[in-house]
Amino acid sequence: MTPNDPTITMDLDPKVIETLAGVTTATLTTVLLKKGLRNLWMRGSRPIRPGQPRLVGRAFTLRFVPMREDLATPESWGAPISTRAAIEAMPPGCIVVADAMGVQDAGIFGDILCARMARRGMAALVTDGVVRDLHGVLGTKLPVWCSGYAAPASVAGLTFVGWQQPIACGGVAVFPGDVVVTDDDGAVLIPAAMLDYVLEVAPEQERLEGWIMQEVMDKGAALPGLYPPNEENKKRYEAFKAGRRNA
Repeated sequence: MTPNDPTITMDLDPKVIETLAGVTTATLTTVLLKKGLRNLWMRGSRPIRPGQPRLVGRAFTLRFVPMREDLATPESWGAPISTRAAIEAMPPGCIVVADAMGVQDAGIFGDILCARMARRGMAALVTDGVVRDLHGVLGTKLPVWCSGYAAPASVAGLTFVGWQQPIACGGVAVFPGDVVVTDDDGAVLIPAAMLDYVLEVAPEQERLEGWIMQEVMDKGAALPGLYPPNEENKKRYEAFKAGRRNA
C-alpha cells in the first residue's frame, strides 16, 4: 500500500455521514462489541476544546516512527515525504489520523499546518500525540482530538515516514479508508468492512437507549429487565415505536 494507492476509497456518502452523526461513539463501541470488536476507541485522543461537533469521515493516515537524528531535521520538512506534502494529498472531508506513538514532548502539528488543513477542508485531526502552538491551533478552528500539547517540534522526538499506510493510533489498528467518528468521548474507528452493519444496527441502538433513558428519567424505572430489555420491555419498546410511526 503506497501513499497514492488508487484502490483506497476516501469518498463517504453524505447519507452515511448524516446517519453516523446521530450516533454517539459510546453507542458505536457497544454495537461493535456485539460483533466481537473490543479495541476501536483510540486512547489518548481527547477533544482539544469542549463542545466540538460530532464528526464523521474516512481515515487519512499519517505515520511517525521514533526520532533518528540523521532523518528528523528541520531540512526534512521540505522533503517529498513530509507532513507538508502529506497535507496536499489529503482529500477534503477526511479525518486525519496520525500515529505519533503516544509521544508527549514533540508536537506533530502547529498552527500553520493546522491552518492549511482547515483551509483545504479536512474534517478533523485525530492523534495519540500532541500539538504545538496551542493558541494558534485553536484559532484555526480545525477540530482536533489529541493527548495534549507541547512546545517542541515533531523532529525533537519523531520522524515522519509516510501517509496512507496502516498505522496504530492510541492502540488501535487504523487502515486508510476506515471510518472515524469523533465526539466528546473521543474517537472511535469503524472498520471499512463493518460500515454497512453499523449503519443498520447503530441508529436502532441509539433509539432504544433513548427510550430507556426516558423510562428512567421520566418514570423512575428500575434497570433490571430494562437495560438490557427483557421480553416484556422489548414489547413495550416496539409498541412505543409503533405509536410514534402512527402519530
